[in-house]
Amino acid sequence: MYVDDILLTDSDSAELLETKEYLKHHFVTKVMGRPKYFLGIELHIKNIVYFFLNENLLDLLEESGLLGCKPASTPMETNLDLWFDDSHTLDDPGRYKRLIEKLIYLTVIRPDITFLIGVLSKFMHQPIEAHWSAALRILAYLKSCSGKGLVYKKHGYIQISEYSDSSYIGDRGDRKPTTGYCTFVGGNIVT
Repeated sequence: MYVDDILLTDSDSAELLETKEYLKHHFVTKVMGRPKYFLGIELHIKNIVYFFLNENLLDLLEESGLLGCKPASTPMETNLDLWFDDSHTLDDPGRYKRLIEKLIYLTVIRPDITFLIGVLSKFMHQPIEAHWSAALRILAYLKSCSGKGLVYKKHGYIQISEYSDSSYIGDRGDRKPTTGYCTFVGGNIVT
């Protein structure tokens, strides 16, 4: 069996030490000290854990030619119609697909763009210029808030809270209802 990229971080509690010994006995392990990056995610660990994707975002902005673009204050224009736009089909749909795939990865730390990426991913089979522009707008929005990420800290409780919202009217394109949700454990978002 092969296991890659497991991150254990905590004070040296008895449970953590026992887990480390178990893993060391059953696998080849390497203790690398306090992590700075994990799976491309920048970490700042003290009593609070901060997750950022600054380097990935900068690479994506550079790759897309948007490093010098004007930051956008919102991730998507209001009243944007992605279903019935008559703009031309993209010459290179693979480029759009690769961008959306990379943006999907960014949703790990930026849940605020998850819904929009989900909508744009519906068009990966035949994207048009309006879809490409909407994806680039998300990048411009992420540039405007590049120093933001997720913060996890101890709140002193383990209460689980979940919030949801639904639109039963449905999407104009496929008429399916839309539901969104988020789950918090101990005051920290987990889904």
